[in-house]
Amino acid sequence: MAMMCKNLAMDRVMAEKAPHRVAVLVRDGVLPMELGLAHQLFGNAASRSGRPLYTLLTCAVTPGMIRTDADFPIYAPHGPEALATADTVIVPSSHEEDEYLKPGGLSAELAEALDRARGARIASICTGAFVLAAAGLLDGLRATTHWMSTDLFARTFPAVSVDPDVLYVDEDRVLTSAGEAAGIDLCLHMIRRDHGAAVAANVARRTVVPPHREGGQAQYIQRPVPDGQLTGSTTSASRAWALASLADPLTLRELAARDAMSVRTYSRRFREETGLTPMQWLTQRRVDRARELLEQTDHTVDRIAAEAGFGTAASLRQHFHATLGVSPGAYRATFKGTVVGPGQ
Repeated sequence: MAMMCKNLAMDRVMAEKAPHRVAVLVRDGVLPMELGLAHQLFGNAASRSGRPLYTLLTCAVTPGMIRTDADFPIYAPHGPEALATADTVIVPSSHEEDEYLKPGGLSAELAEALDRARGARIASICTGAFVLAAAGLLDGLRATTHWMSTDLFARTFPAVSVDPDVLYVDEDRVLTSAGEAAGIDLCLHMIRRDHGAAVAANVARRTVVPPHREGGQAQYIQRPVPDGQLTGSTTSASRAWALASLADPLTLRELAARDAMSVRTYSRRFREETGLTPMQWLTQRRVDRARELLEQTDHTVDRIAAEAGFGTAASLRQHFHATLGVSPGAYRATFKGTVVGPGQ
């Protein structure tokens, strides 16, 4: 009964808040999949009572029919004025434009449109990162794009730190994703950041995609295989075992042994496949587990620390804050509707 009251109270708070406005800025040559996935994922995000949590707007510099890279156009009913009132702006890629862009090389109309969005969170999908970089929004920040374009991106925009191995990069107000399907990972990440893991997991379930995809785009990059190297040797077995054993104290040596590799070979292969070191990956999965427990249970922070594999509440708080920028108690208060107690 108490849990039901908490959930109803949380829904009442969410009901008083207007839906988060997401504007998708399309250009000639847009990939329909990228436009569709934004509408599908954000459009399926709802509160426990079924209230939509996002309002989606498709806009263009000039409203009307927009060419796609397929044999059909799409219609953008809104102009750049929609960006001024958006909470989040998403820039899908355009194969007609992106890789020809240079610093400051946006058309006056597109630059003006993006300037309207300066107060919003802005995210790119695939080579849409070229637009953000050309607008100067990524200077001094870390970013990613499709792995086939990362070398060109790095040469064109030396002020941006390019990570070719990850599925997406979150720099708080500016986010970038890798290839088309990585836009799904990025949208789910933003939903999770806005409304918690439970809402994002429900969206993923309805869309029939994993709520968190393992590994980075490093696993899709073609690399020459040295003579004599076993191409079937991967780290998937140890990752599956680790996910089932998060509460246990896992060591790098134990993980490597699960895949019958030396620690050195395992560490190198793990980073090639996920873009992370084994311990970085393990910490992220433990933080994910702690988030689920904070949202879905009334367990104490000490118990959650033990079940997530951090051992102590102090260790959980340290890693949780380093990863998410908030304490476990503050996170629970935001996504579960409870009151933050002393030391949380």
